Amino acid sequence: MRHTISVLVENKFGVLTRVAGLFSGRGFNIDSLNVAPTQDATVSRMTIVTRGDDATVDQIVKQLEKLVDTIKVHDFREGESVDRELVLIKVGVDSQTRAEVMQITDIFRAKIIDVQPKSLTIEATGDEGKVDKFIELMRAFGILELTRTGRIALPRA
Repeated sequence: MRHTISVLVENKFGVLTRVAGLFSGRGFNIDSLNVAPTQDATVSRMTIVTRGDDATVDQIVKQLEKLVDTIKVHDFREGESVDRELVLIKVGVDSQTRAEVMQITDIFRAKIIDVQPKSLTIEATGDEGKVDKFIELMRAFGILELTRTGRIALPRA
C-alpha cells in the first residue's frame, strides 16, 4: 500500500541525507521525495511517498521522529490531505497535430508554457491519476522530454 508521509524538518545541511539514509539503511524504498522551504525559511517540508503495510510505515514514522532535526511527522491516511503533482512535458507536434494537443491541454486545464516550431512544452497539475492520464494521451504525439515532481501534500485540517 502507498503512503504519503509529511515531515517538517529544520532547514539545515545534511537533513535530507539523514532521512534518505534512514530509508536506505532499513531497506525501504522511496517512490517520490519532494523537499522545499515552508513559509518559515528555517523549516522545510519533505513529502515522501513510500510503499509498505501499516506496521512498516509506523516503523518509518517512529524512526523519522527520532531524527534530531525532525519537527513533526504525519502519515496521511486516505482523505486526510490534499495532494498534487506537477508534470512538465515536451511533445512533438506538426501543423496537423498542434491543434489536437492544444485541445487536450485545454480539457486537462493544463498550460502551454513554451511554443516551438516542432514542439510544445506543457505544464499540467493534478492528482496522480490525472497526471498519468495526461501523459498517456500525450504519448500518441511523441513525448520528447518529461519531468514530474511526484506528490506534494498538505493536511486538510
